[in-house]
Amino acid sequence: MNADYRRVPTRFGPETGFEVKPAAPGPFRAWQEAELERLKARSLSEWLETRQDPQFGDQLRRAADEAAALAWVTRYPLLVFPALFEEKAAVALLRAERQEQVRQRSRELLAV
Repeated sequence: MNADYRRVPTRFGPETGFEVKPAAPGPFRAWQEAELERLKARSLSEWLETRQDPQFGDQLRRAADEAAALAWVTRYPLLVFPALFEEKAAVALLRAERQEQVRQRSRELLAV
């Protein structure tokens, strides 16, 4: 052992206790989630009003759900959602129209 080794007396003060109360993270995020759902419903209803064909409803609902899910992981979901939904809805409508064209051609080929 080291020759300069000496024991240092330690003194501890009285034990200090405290209670930790974590803040609930829910209210702000829950408010945003509710607002995002209202925005999604409003945007979806506007798109559905312009398209009277019921076959587009499912594709538009799916596009709205995808846009909401993508917007939710961003920092500002309420700002990002409208642009994402417009893009996804346009792609979904194009896909639905192409599918309808394929169905029509298939019917014509099978009718021959």
